[in-house]
Amino acid sequence: MTVSIPELPLLHLSDDEIALVQLLRADMMRDRWALQLRDAYFNGEQLVRDLGISIPPQLKGLHTVIGWPRVGVESLEERLDLEAFRWADGRGSSELSEIAEANDLFDESSLAHLDALVYGREYLAVGSGGCGTDDCPPLITAESPLDMTLMWDARSRMGTAALRECAADTFIESGPEERMLVLYLPDQTVMCLPSESGGWEVVDRDIHRLGVVPVVRMANRQRTADRVGKSEITPEVMSITDAACRRLMGMEVAAEFFGAPQRYILGASESAFQDAEGNPLDAWATYIGRVLGLERDEDGNVPTVGQFAAHDPTGMTRIIDLYARIMSSQFGLPPHMLGYTTDNPASADAIRSTEAKLVKRSERRIRRFGRAWQDAMRLALWVRDGEPPEASRRIETVWRNPATPTVAAQADATVKLVAAGILPADSDVTLEMAGLSEGQRQRVRADRQRARGTAVLDRLAALGASDDAARSPEVVDGDVGLG
Repeated sequence: MTVSIPELPLLHLSDDEIALVQLLRADMMRDRWALQLRDAYFNGEQLVRDLGISIPPQLKGLHTVIGWPRVGVESLEERLDLEAFRWADGRGSSELSEIAEANDLFDESSLAHLDALVYGREYLAVGSGGCGTDDCPPLITAESPLDMTLMWDARSRMGTAALRECAADTFIESGPEERMLVLYLPDQTVMCLPSESGGWEVVDRDIHRLGVVPVVRMANRQRTADRVGKSEITPEVMSITDAACRRLMGMEVAAEFFGAPQRYILGASESAFQDAEGNPLDAWATYIGRVLGLERDEDGNVPTVGQFAAHDPTGMTRIIDLYARIMSSQFGLPPHMLGYTTDNPASADAIRSTEAKLVKRSERRIRRFGRAWQDAMRLALWVRDGEPPEASRRIETVWRNPATPTVAAQADATVKLVAAGILPADSDVTLEMAGLSEGQRQRVRADRQRARGTAVLDRLAALGASDDAARSPEVVDGDVGLG
């Protein structure tokens, strides 16, 4: 009798899992070229296509860079400062702060926001800490879309599967620079290494049984027909960047050919272009040397020396200024951030007016990205406690004000609201409206608690002193009596 031994699911991927891995890898590889192109423009490493007319073959290797895509993206990202997580009902949020601090989210968030703006999306993966203890905080990591993709269900607005392909982790025994796959499923997370047969060998299965994929997508510029997201480096931005780089390259070529004014000489003898030994001079020695002191010819006539008009780069710079104004409209930036200046500097009010579009874009990104951070934090609590948090308790993200109001204007508005009785003076909302950061608000709350504790102690001390005075002997008409 032959006995069939079934394959252990711990060591091998099932047929459904293999098909899912192939589908997700194809999706990730299909978008990688477009993502790397945006990354090249952000880093100033794109190849500018010249028209093959004004650039001579000797200068084909000349590479000009203009950093407008980086300036536009970073100007938006710099206004997205995540400061804290808290429960919307106002109850203690220490557990949220502990998870955020353990994962360094307030610093990592800037990296996630930058990638989401450059690539159009970023992924937040949630898992167990893996430190081997029960009190180990859950792990939240920001993953690049170059290495990760997510299968999305538009009806439920949730992911159904995710795949990450990256360098093998240090805790997994693998060869040098070996790749690994991490397959995220609603009930488990599977880690695989390449096998000798050419497939994938399972090295670990984390059976979490959450019922949801522990991956959140942070999408930028979504549309109803495109939930994946779009980059801030749009085709318009790339086109204007290429055009500006070509103008800069044209200026470099003009500087090489026409930077030094060209001269002409009429009626000079051959000896004017020879040294003392009769050898011909090279072009540079002729230009700076003897042509400045020519002799008369046999008839006593002095050779005619003239100079062509030098190249004027003003036309090129005006075109680049035009490109800067067009680029500022694409990014919603004030033109001076892209190097365009005028003779009359703008006033402070005019600068704040030109930043209105940038502030509004920042507020929209805060709303979209804040939802992703809230979902990731809820998943982290789910992983830590083994059950989802109460649906009635909503998590809020606290962001720094993306606008640039003056300190005096913020303080004046806050004082007026408190004086009108709209806000209590000791409210945390009052401190937030006054422009204090989350760390400053925490110190103010601690100072208030200490002040209240000191006041209570002073009252107790005063009551104790009055009781002692009431029980002390009283002296009446020279006699000692009890009070």
